[in-house]
Amino acid sequence: MLERVAIYNQENSPRTRGMILRLVKEFCSKGVKIQLNEMSDETSICPGGSLIEKFNDLSSLSDMPDLVLSVGGDGTFLETVLKVKDLGIPVAGVNTGRLGFLANISEEDINHSLNLLFNGDYEIIERSLLEITEPSNLFNGSAPVALNEITIQKADLSMITISVFVDDTYLNTYWADGLIVSTATGSTAYNLSVGGPILSPEDESIIISPISPHNLTIRPIVLTGSSKLRMVVEGRSDEYLATCDFRSKRVPFGQDIHIVQALDKLKTVMLIGKDFYSTLRNKLMWGADKRN
Repeated sequence: MLERVAIYNQENSPRTRGMILRLVKEFCSKGVKIQLNEMSDETSICPGGSLIEKFNDLSSLSDMPDLVLSVGGDGTFLETVLKVKDLGIPVAGVNTGRLGFLANISEEDINHSLNLLFNGDYEIIERSLLEITEPSNLFNGSAPVALNEITIQKADLSMITISVFVDDTYLNTYWADGLIVSTATGSTAYNLSVGGPILSPEDESIIISPISPHNLTIRPIVLTGSSKLRMVVEGRSDEYLATCDFRSKRVPFGQDIHIVQALDKLKTVMLIGKDFYSTLRNKLMWGADKRN
């Protein structure tokens, strides 16, 4: 049974505000303690008069929540990852955005989903993260950790060449607009749009997929999760672009990128009856046929 829930949102659209209000009322009615982040403009008092604790940093809370509800789209979910990655708190996503592979609790099914949460009818899925180990402090203090993908991309119009080494063994040199290094979670994100394979979220593999390669014989490859990657990037201009989920940084040529699987994993909530494969069928409309 849930005793304490933290609610995290990144924006205050009418749709998101309405959902947070709904969640507050439901949790209050069940006697669940609520912790709201400072971004929320929701009232700080439950209908019954009990106080709702506000937080700016989850690690500063007096008591850790049983889980964190990320309210928004997949972008908000990725922001939430940085807040909880060192705390071991499970994350569930309530979708008030668009596609919602990560934030997979829909508004239409919120009552049933909340009942499952209240009753503990869910399992914890541990998802692998990727980390840029070099260059260090790439994002000026923000952890260089990605739930979806790390990419190496051209910063201007010219293609770049990326030589990839796996555990110090040469793999290939890619002449392309860039490379996507994806987790299993990210296999349904950017990786999917360039024709990369889909992996189940608990898989620990690492996917490398080229972005618009000059050589059409080049295909995505799946590596073991223990692989240590080194990227040597060259091009005609002065710099290239490195991204880590929603963050990006221009990096000078001559600076290699080192990528490994992070030591910690992210705990995510999968409600009973909402497995990954049903999400695939629904979101990607597998089997949909206008003739039916």
